[in-house]
Amino acid sequence: MPTLSIAELKKQANLIRQDIILMLERAGSGHPSGALGMADIFAVLYFQILNHTPHKPNSPLRDRLILSCGHYCPVLYATLARAGYFPLVELKTLRQINSRLQGHPHNLSLPGVENSSGPLGQGISQAVGMALAGKIDQAKHQIFCITSDAEHNEGQLWEAIMTANKYQLNNLINIVDCNNIQIDGKTTDIMPLLSLRKKYESFGWKVLEMNGHNYGNIIATIKQAKNYQKGPVVILAHTIPGKGVSFMENKYDWHGKAPNKEQAEKALQELRQAV
Repeated sequence: MPTLSIAELKKQANLIRQDIILMLERAGSGHPSGALGMADIFAVLYFQILNHTPHKPNSPLRDRLILSCGHYCPVLYATLARAGYFPLVELKTLRQINSRLQGHPHNLSLPGVENSSGPLGQGISQAVGMALAGKIDQAKHQIFCITSDAEHNEGQLWEAIMTANKYQLNNLINIVDCNNIQIDGKTTDIMPLLSLRKKYESFGWKVLEMNGHNYGNIIATIKQAKNYQKGPVVILAHTIPGKGVSFMENKYDWHGKAPNKEQAEKALQELRQAV
């Protein structure tokens, strides 16, 4: 993929956000908050960082992106379409019967989707397995995993984190979307996570933090993670859920609620004015 400038990355992220709104309004269901909040990071990953070739989606040389929080899939689908993995028009089929764009990703349905996900906490285990296989094969590719902060409530996730340290998986980068919300409310109220930095450090991981909407910070932090050779890296990405749509930002009740036609039009107007 050609590397885009920061100005071009911002435009791509804005288009991805517009795609998300259109997809969810048409589907009548889905999860906008996390998807909108991660659009900037996905734009950087797919148009600046990842080694991938859309017309060769199964190339053994490709980096793998594992989406653990499968309900974020609108941002993955929109980004893949914008990158050229499948036609943009197919985004209109989100969550429809027989659509390749299921409500949670299915890796045998769509090019570019590396894992099936839905049950939270399992994606990091899949990523650890892929990273370990890559180490055994002495492969050059890297494994990127996207997790949410709230899914750190799952016990299985911590078993995977411990395993990654045991095998010193320096080909694994976990990006945690720290948006501080989940479907029932704020993470601090539902199940306080306390310090994820201290927890990951106690499990032997290198911990970095970044502003998930500052492009220079995103690019520099991910590149620093890629160059770290002593073991697995976690990036705590501080994002705004619903980013770009004023009436959705930081509102946990938009975690799993699609906009109606009027709300979608308002959201799209805001996004288009921001370009």
